[in-house]
Amino acid sequence: MAQKFEFETASPGDIEKMLGQRLLEIRLARNINQTDLAEEAGISRRTMTRLENGEGVSLDTLIRVMRALGLADRFAVLLPDPAIRPIERVRQGKERQRARRTSKPAARPWRWDDKGDDR
Repeated sequence: MAQKFEFETASPGDIEKMLGQRLLEIRLARNINQTDLAEEAGISRRTMTRLENGEGVSLDTLIRVMRALGLADRFAVLLPDPAIRPIERVRQGKERQRARRTSKPAARPWRWDDKGDDR
């Protein structure tokens, strides 16, 4: 049974290695060698090796390899579509145009033993 990967606590390097390992496993499960996949993706075999080893590659490289493996549709799940906000639309009735800073924390309530300074 595979271990659950903790994205929230993993370092970026650990995530790169995990993604590279998964791509390697997918490639091997499909019986594709590195040279053929690299050629299909339009990258060098060395770049393919670096990707599978989790050694920093560009986002462009990842996109090319995922397309070559027929996995481009998986990018849709990486980030949710910000246009889908049914609750917010019902509440506001219009599209959001800008982000707002979070409000300052509420001041603590005054007590009789306060000396007048905010410490």
